[in-house]
Amino acid sequence: MPVIECRHCGKPIQYQSLRDVPTFPFCCERCKLLDLGAWLEGRHAISEALSGLAEPPQSGEAPPKTKGTRKRQP
Repeated sequence: MPVIECRHCGKPIQYQSLRDVPTFPFCCERCKLLDLGAWLEGRHAISEALSGLAEPPQSGEAPPKTKGTRKRQP
């Protein structure tokens, strides 16, 4: 049976399927909410540039046009 550690408190979590742990990758709802709070307060952040994303337009430039690929719902 696979075991991972909770991303917040480090408690071991055993599971057979990810459906067994509705709060994955956290051990409980409390740890999940504490982690969300840390993101909202700015204690967590993505520190490196994401590859494959377009650069934001410089001031005065129009944003790049993109073709819509999303299908409309009937």
